[in-house]
Amino acid sequence: MRTLTRRSTVLLTLLTVAGGMTAPVAGAEQERKPLPKVAVIGTGGTISGVSKSRVSYQDYESGKLPVSKLVNDLRPEVDAIADVSTEQFGNKGSGSYSIADYRKLTASVDQALKKSDAVVVTTGTDTMEEFAYWLDLTVRSDKPVILTGSMRPWTVIGTDAPANLYNAIHLAASRKTTCYGTVLMLNDQIQAAREARKTNALRMDTFTSGDSGELGVIDQDNIRLNRAPARVQKCGTKAWKTPFDLDTIAKKALPKVEIAYSYQDAGPEAIKAFADSGADGVVTAGTGAGGLSPAMTEARKDAVKNGVLFAATTRTGNGAVYDDNTEGVIGAEDLTPQKARLLLLLSLAATDDQNRIRSWFATLGSAQFQPRR
Repeated sequence: MRTLTRRSTVLLTLLTVAGGMTAPVAGAEQERKPLPKVAVIGTGGTISGVSKSRVSYQDYESGKLPVSKLVNDLRPEVDAIADVSTEQFGNKGSGSYSIADYRKLTASVDQALKKSDAVVVTTGTDTMEEFAYWLDLTVRSDKPVILTGSMRPWTVIGTDAPANLYNAIHLAASRKTTCYGTVLMLNDQIQAAREARKTNALRMDTFTSGDSGELGVIDQDNIRLNRAPARVQKCGTKAWKTPFDLDTIAKKALPKVEIAYSYQDAGPEAIKAFADSGADGVVTAGTGAGGLSPAMTEARKDAVKNGVLFAATTRTGNGAVYDDNTEGVIGAEDLTPQKARLLLLLSLAATDDQNRIRSWFATLGSAQFQPRR
């Protein structure tokens, strides 16, 4: 309908000018609001992959197509919902990016949000949950940031890539996730960055939010949000922003934080090696509610004495490891090990005050709704 109105107005203008008349001001032109500006930043991944055949779902080269082509393939449909621009940040698998690259990506997203109403970032799905949580913790604007990707490359039959990108742009243009922080949009599902995790190596419904559940869904023209991240309670206040402003953190290498996995009769070697190699922090993926083998427990005690800070998580994928104020060990509640690592890394970059870091894990890391007083 918008295209027909535009064409009718242009035709009317040409006819009246040709007839020596002054063209009237079209009411439709006066009423039509400008489309929201959405910047799409490409980092590569399967969504930009090229397959060897139209049915080689697993045999493809990721990061081959520029993000501009992906968006152009969706025109004119996206032009009806948003004024879309593109930026090529990189074009490789998600696991190939470093923390230094993450830092630059935050700067790119922040810069894009100064000129746009929302940003979509395309990434590979392997470490998408880490991309998302990093941006959730570091982007300063409360405008929508949407991550998307795909489990199948752009060029195969039945690919999920175009639908995911279109829906991500649709969600971004709606601006319904303002103050939600970063969210993921794949398989018609909207997931919060803090809770989303990849749970299947191959299936298209790989992302879930564990016990918390998805935020909502997109059903064609309908965007339905059933819940929100707890940080929306602080929308419009200074408290909405996290303490991790990368512009104020010294331009030096960020702290080294590693992950040690516990299992039956696990030895102390991993923790000892991380501590001896200069790790500032270690996240333990423990059994059950964060348990470690006796050898790992002793190695952790020794590392704490030498100034290494630990965050305790569970390897189970659900449930929580609550903080009990053990010196040098912070309970990360229900954060996955990989997300606890990012929070610990940024915390150590911002301060060496263990009590402050503990409070950030209890608030930013836990992110529970608080009753209004």
